Amino acid sequence: MGKKVQSQSIVRGGHYDHRHLRCRQLLPRYRSNDRKRSSTLKTKYFSVVSSIRKSIQKFQRRLLEFFSKMNGARRRGQAFIIHRREVAGVSGFETLDRPRLQVEFKADSELTDALVSRESNRNRLPPLVSDKLKTVVLDLDETLVHSSPSPPPERYDFMTKPNLYGLRMNFYVSKRPGVDEFLEAISKKYEVVVFTAGLEPYASLLLDILDPKGLISHRLYRDSCKRSSRGRFIKDLSTIGRDLERVVIVDDNPKSYSLQPANGIPIKRFEDDMEDSELEKLRMFFQRNCDGFKDMRDAVKKYIGGGGGGGGGGGGGGDDDDDTMSTQPESSIISSQ
Repeated sequence: MGKKVQSQSIVRGGHYDHRHLRCRQLLPRYRSNDRKRSSTLKTKYFSVVSSIRKSIQKFQRRLLEFFSKMNGARRRGQAFIIHRREVAGVSGFETLDRPRLQVEFKADSELTDALVSRESNRNRLPPLVSDKLKTVVLDLDETLVHSSPSPPPERYDFMTKPNLYGLRMNFYVSKRPGVDEFLEAISKKYEVVVFTAGLEPYASLLLDILDPKGLISHRLYRDSCKRSSRGRFIKDLSTIGRDLERVVIVDDNPKSYSLQPANGIPIKRFEDDMEDSELEKLRMFFQRNCDGFKDMRDAVKKYIGGGGGGGGGGGGGGDDDDDTMSTQPESSIISSQ
């Protein structure tokens, strides 16, 4: 027959055992401390993960920026001529201690004129089909879309995988609210040009997806920008072959059109505000308020003076004051302005 175990009473000798009561009082405290400790650890974990992600993104931008500079250095050497010296009166080439290959810069006025001519004509667009047609130049990153590398954000519209200097990268793109309707509307009355400080492999692939109908007439990329002394990319409208009286540029970074500020409409920088209505305001402006102006710069002045301008966003990328791959992505890849 099993022995019955009698439970111990908390009353001993007619007195209440306060040690037992204290044990019961402390137990919830321990559980509460465990919950607080667990919550603190989770917060620290997510903070560390976020910091690692930012570091990876920064490393990717710096790496692409490095390759971009290396590529520019190779191009700067194209003006040099490598040749071999012939020995007078002797067939073949010199075999003395002198080097067979010598580098010399050809100070020839014809070569200089050719280089200057090529530089000035590189951005020139094809002739307009009608002299009455006006031109709207649009920035890309943070004006029409927002693009970010891995890891993917919570919300995005599509993804691109450009090959940048041998590196395959993922970019997650969010379209600015109303961008499809905006391009559809203005392309009926204007010549539409995208002028971005982003790298061509990145921007061209993005535009192929953003504009499947071909509403954008022409595209200009980073190699069409000028570089300021501080490393920013400048979009010189005087090089595209259009009358500046009939040209408007829309950009979130006013520094990018600093050579022709009267032609520029600053727009609020777009990142993830899905209530944004800047393109809707611009669509109404281009559809209704520009026809009465012979000089588009007067229309721009009225739009900005009437409070229509959203204000420049400053800078990354990306299009872009970050001087990254754009930023300015318009961070060094996207767009460095």
